[in-house]
Amino acid sequence: MKILHKSTGLTLYVPEPIKDAAAQLFDTGISAGFPSPTEDFSQERLSLDQELVKNKETTFYARVSGQSMIGAGLDDNDLLVIDRSLEPENNKIAVCFLDGEFTVKRLRVTKDEIWLKPENPDYPIINITEENNFLIWGIVTNVIKKV
Repeated sequence: MKILHKSTGLTLYVPEPIKDAAAQLFDTGISAGFPSPTEDFSQERLSLDQELVKNKETTFYARVSGQSMIGAGLDDNDLLVIDRSLEPENNKIAVCFLDGEFTVKRLRVTKDEIWLKPENPDYPIINITEENNFLIWGIVTNVIKKV
């Protein structure tokens, strides 16, 4: 992936598709309870781009930096899939450009106001005013985690 922008909050990447990068998929479901017999496995190829990216021209990746969204399951160093073509809506998780920095927060939109809500009580809710340099840059559609 090629770095598009790096700030203290997020590092944005431009996806670079790789031809024939599909991995093996065992289309049976992996049991988290009792083991499943191995003869139930069937194989096919799976492309994560096809699964996670709906609009190739408007999709970017960003790596999370910080702990403000841990309650939403976004941890430090997770990789976000962001679609810039989606309309911002109340309660969506968005990547926003705020006063010179990128941040990821949950949108709270009312008739007259926009709030950026972290999912960690140690961080303040941000009320967007006319004094802010503010742009909703894209909507988070998926998160990729390392285990």
